[in-house]
Amino acid sequence: MTSIEEALETIKRGTEEVLLETELKTKLQRNKPLRIKAGFDPTAPDLHLGHTVLINKLRQFQDLGHEILFLIGDFTGMIGDPTGKNATRPPLTRDEVIENARTYEQQIFKILDPEKTLVMFNSSWMGEMSAADMIQLAAKHTVARMLERDDFQKRYTSGQAISIHEFLYPLIQGYDSVAMKADVELGGTDQKFNLLVGRELQKQYNQESQVIITMPILEGLDGAQKMSKSLGNYIGIHESAKEMFGKLMRISDELMWRYFELLSFRSMDEINTFKQDARSGTNPRDIKFLLAEEIVTRFHSNAEAKRQKEAFIKQFAEGAMPEDIAEITLEAGPDGLLIANLLKEAKLTASTSDALRMIKQGAVKIDGNRLDDTKLTITKGTSAVFQVGKRRFAKVTVS
Repeated sequence: MTSIEEALETIKRGTEEVLLETELKTKLQRNKPLRIKAGFDPTAPDLHLGHTVLINKLRQFQDLGHEILFLIGDFTGMIGDPTGKNATRPPLTRDEVIENARTYEQQIFKILDPEKTLVMFNSSWMGEMSAADMIQLAAKHTVARMLERDDFQKRYTSGQAISIHEFLYPLIQGYDSVAMKADVELGGTDQKFNLLVGRELQKQYNQESQVIITMPILEGLDGAQKMSKSLGNYIGIHESAKEMFGKLMRISDELMWRYFELLSFRSMDEINTFKQDARSGTNPRDIKFLLAEEIVTRFHSNAEAKRQKEAFIKQFAEGAMPEDIAEITLEAGPDGLLIANLLKEAKLTASTSDALRMIKQGAVKIDGNRLDDTKLTITKGTSAVFQVGKRRFAKVTVS
């Protein structure tokens, strides 16, 4: 039997904030399964590892014996979450929401136990609300409180439009907690305002307020910006084992520890042992292999993870160059093309800052020769094989 203190240690691992920890401890001391809520708007069909930070935490709650309520916001998805947006977000059509929701259900069970997970749709109760019911719900919050939210405040003071329906989003998300009788709600750090609305509404509906747990936003492959498909720095959980393994091996040695904490199911004691091994001289690549194998096993299989490790060692760790190198032609100005811009445009790095970092780390080669000049200009007519790290290659012609 896991003690309360051990359960708290597991729950708090990798979290940004727990509001309030004393309330969570009180709930745990009742020795009965808690209702753990997390909501996802089906705004895109594919999940990436950044999304799984929160889903992994749900799995930890599940392993501790609690009831997982995975909410698919098919109703709120048609509003469009305004969080972090400087303009009104286009709502999805009903057909888009349904199709994306279907893929979400398929993907989450790569992590969660389907037998212990209750998938819910907020259209189940919101679709039954009358106009009078919605007005009564809206009466429970003020415009002043809504404008305390950072993104709304910025848009209001800068004169940018805020549509009335956007104010409904936090209210409906909060009401979801009432309808689901949530004991705990998880969300990203950018969702804190909405989660607090849920606490407040539960009080007004004479329910015990949910505990809020916010999870950090996972950095993408560049180690700088949040993981995002639009930024191209993501690892999709539906990607092939080869692509997934290769991308995980591309992350920096420093970022590896962040991924271990937020994505691995290994204990922190074990991860701390890995850190000590690295300080004692173990090649960080060998530790990164353990991370890549664990993640690929989770979304594919252990046999596939081992196969990709062997292929990686043979093809890259031994210095072999892939046979299918992309051939790219880039246009340059009269003075040529700066190396950082070339690497970014050739999609060998996520950004120019990422390119400069990789050069400084000695991870960039031109025709097999290591590059250390961050200000190098590649002149017109140059054609060479550019390499970043042990996996990324491109034959680039500058015209």
